[in-house]
Amino acid sequence: MSHTLGIRQAQKQKTRQALLDAALGLLEEQSLSSLGLREVTRAVGVAPTAFYRHFRSTADLGVALVEEALGSLHPMIASTVTADGDSDERIVRAVDLIARHVDAYPAHVRFIARERHGGVQPVRAEIRRQLARFAEEVAAALAGHPESEGCSKEELLMLAGLYVDQMLATACQFLEAQEGPADERDQVARMAIQRLRLISIGRHHWKA
Repeated sequence: MSHTLGIRQAQKQKTRQALLDAALGLLEEQSLSSLGLREVTRAVGVAPTAFYRHFRSTADLGVALVEEALGSLHPMIASTVTADGDSDERIVRAVDLIARHVDAYPAHVRFIARERHGGVQPVRAEIRRQLARFAEEVAAALAGHPESEGCSKEELLMLAGLYVDQMLATACQFLEAQEGPADERDQVARMAIQRLRLISIGRHHWKA
């Protein structure tokens, strides 16, 4: 019996992931608010009623896509902030990691960029929640830096929010650069490094 249940659970998970993958593909050319569940189920080859075994609505599916797109980034962001080296070395490493992530997951980045201010409220809320969690994790990591001595929790959270916003903006710019001239990617990287350095300089002079 347990073996049969295991097979069923595996098949259910496989279908759920197929629905997520199909939706992500369809969202390359449209927003979530215009996506119909019949489009998604047709792409997977299952009946529309099967959709509701996995998601309550397309908004619920969108929230799952946010979790898939951003959830795996938490360890990467935290490791970037806590990595060895000085501030400049961490910044260069962060920009390189962002570029590689965009190369590996362009559809996820495009989805987040579009839906962050899109028309589906639960998805906007989940993106805000995930970004707020990033900021809290970065703030906790920054608290361990010697230069953070004397900074309040609120100040570190504000600083972390600036870093997270800039990282997301950089990811969107790398995405756009994929369709531009060959040297545009290098320009995005240089500008991102400069902006993150500017935030870092402001951090060091905040208490001056």
